[in-house]
Amino acid sequence: MPGYQTVAAIQTPNLEHVKKKRRNTHQSRLKNHTGRMPYSRAVIICGNDSGPYGLMTLWRNRRKEVHQLDHKQNKGKVYLVGAGPGDIGLLTVKGRRCLEQADAVVYDFHLNAQVLNYINQEAEFIYAGKRGGHHTMTQDEINDMIVAKAKEGKNVCRLKGGDPFIFGRGGEEAERLHEEGIEFEVVPGISSSIAAPAYAGIPLTHRKYASTFAVIPGYEDTTKDSSAIDWAKLATGVGTLVFLMAVKNLPQLTAKLIKHGRSADTPVAVVRWGTRADQVTLVSTLGKVAEDVRAQDIRPPAVMVVGEVVKLRDKLSWYEQKPLFGVRVLVTRESIAGLEELDELGAELFAFPTIKVVDPEDFGPLDGAISAIVDGTRVPDWLVLTSGNAVERFFNRHFKLGHDIRDLHGIRVCAVGAKTAAKIEARGVRVDIIPEKFHAEGLAEAIAKEHGNTLEGVRFLMPRAEKGRDVFPEAVRKMGGEIEVPVAYRAERPKLRPRRLMRFLQQGRITVATFTSGASFTNFMDMVDGACDLLKDVAIAVMGPVTKKAVEEAGLTVDIMPERATMEALAEEIIKWADEGRKRKPKKCLQ
Repeated sequence: MPGYQTVAAIQTPNLEHVKKKRRNTHQSRLKNHTGRMPYSRAVIICGNDSGPYGLMTLWRNRRKEVHQLDHKQNKGKVYLVGAGPGDIGLLTVKGRRCLEQADAVVYDFHLNAQVLNYINQEAEFIYAGKRGGHHTMTQDEINDMIVAKAKEGKNVCRLKGGDPFIFGRGGEEAERLHEEGIEFEVVPGISSSIAAPAYAGIPLTHRKYASTFAVIPGYEDTTKDSSAIDWAKLATGVGTLVFLMAVKNLPQLTAKLIKHGRSADTPVAVVRWGTRADQVTLVSTLGKVAEDVRAQDIRPPAVMVVGEVVKLRDKLSWYEQKPLFGVRVLVTRESIAGLEELDELGAELFAFPTIKVVDPEDFGPLDGAISAIVDGTRVPDWLVLTSGNAVERFFNRHFKLGHDIRDLHGIRVCAVGAKTAAKIEARGVRVDIIPEKFHAEGLAEAIAKEHGNTLEGVRFLMPRAEKGRDVFPEAVRKMGGEIEVPVAYRAERPKLRPRRLMRFLQQGRITVATFTSGASFTNFMDMVDGACDLLKDVAIAVMGPVTKKAVEEAGLTVDIMPERATMEALAEEIIKWADEGRKRKPKKCLQ
């Protein structure tokens, strides 16, 4: 075949500069690694500039394949992952990737519930507990579980709050894995010992106040005669002291510090639920903090900071000053796109998608419509795309069938919404119409104006969701037009565990619940036991009259609804609602 040669017979002039010795060396290395030659006939593309790089690429790719094969044949692997302190934005990129690829996840209590949404829903979820003295599993049982799952050949993610090696017993788990001969990897997380003070506006070091800091566990048994902590050196030898898990023993801890020389007037801050919408910061002194914590009923989890740096909070407090601080918004769609401004203003976005977008059960109608465009047998005058999902699914299928943008030449394009238009134009296609009214009725009116208020003989192609509304297709047909509406995608209910969400609703920790379609609301009602009662004290924000009707039919009242059916408009209305006092309308369930 012109332009191709087998590795075993590199005779083409293009590869004359590849020395025989190097070729033999590469092949012998591969043979030594696998016990056999990598391919009976391995093919590389030869170009004027390929030279030895074609061989090197082949060699590297083969080594990667061999590594993957060896990995599958051996035991599974364990990733000890730190989930961070609470703010979902502080989860590392690598930590998220481990969650998405895990076959089994063993997780603790003190995690942001959103983190669990990143887990492959086909993975095995194992709750290990580890909550302030109430452990679902002992540490030995957790170790046994991790080992057992790895020996089943699974990739295991051991998910811990904060960092796995900072009072997380990750070292003990790693030792056990080493003893069992199981491969493991540590993915560090941001510890609450540094994150909580930072979100409270307290730097742990500062040239004017402290050049050293120490992190100390606060759960040591204070009744013991001896201590693993050298209190005499700690009390005065370190600039800033950070105590984790200290609320229960606060009186004894502060008394020890004062006894060993730390002034009772030393500034102290206690930060509860640091980095989250529930964050509470109490500022006191070493001599009074135990009494103040008891008076204000500050409970775990909390971080205590002792030192002069606490004084800087008056100037450096930033998180608690954000306009939407304390607001937690439930998001029931797959993406938070369009709601980013809420996060920027201090709100916490709690993701619980009630709809999952998947391929249609049959691509036949969509493939037929695309093929008819390409072969010219049925070319529409207009391609109508009403959502980002429609854009993604139509173009992905168009390209997968081997076609490109040139095949759409001459077809005018209509997009519903600026975001949809942006997605289309990102693919090199210019949008001809964006209707002022972001719904099907406005779409029909806008296109009719282009044809003298008649659609006689005008052809449309509108790839859409499986259960899309028929308002626009009916309007087109009524005005004499022809329209094809192949299914490009469908929505199904995801397999999510609502336990955390239900607890947050019961505790009044959800401020606003958002629903962007009737299906997102009805699925929520089906997925969450007692959903209607749980939503009675929550502000409900919806997008569009159809969604509003679904909510009202359940006996609930809509508090927030933008005029424009876009996520950006929804975010603006939530901000306006918060500025005007965060008032909620009374609700009464009919279900």
